[in-house]
Amino acid sequence: QVQLVESGGGLVQAGGSLRLSCAASGSIFSINVMGWYRQAPGKQRELVARITRGGITNYADSVKGRFAISRDNAKNTVYLQMNTLKPEDTAVYYCAADLTTTPWSVMQDYWGQGTQVTVSS
Repeated sequence: QVQLVESGGGLVQAGGSLRLSCAASGSIFSINVMGWYRQAPGKQRELVARITRGGITNYADSVKGRFAISRDNAKNTVYLQMNTLKPEDTAVYYCAADLTTTPWSVMQDYWGQGTQVTVSS
């Protein structure tokens, strides 16, 4: 059993900052990529940022220069520092992890339950 639990969402004014955290727990052998996705009302879920175990990152163009993803491999935790927030960043933010549960299992994607981020103008 694997769980991903997000925290840190909330309501913030435009120009403000929030930091999201996501901790993976349970029967985990190894985590490869961890990432953050978001889904705004009426829109499809989109990638915000992701990071490999070795620290290679990539970002959606819309958040480059404003958001920073990082991870603590020892804690199986990924973070998303969000600065200069805009109303269009309002969405439910989901954490995802590509991981194995045993040395011989294939990689599978696991998702958190989501955390709401609301940016007021």
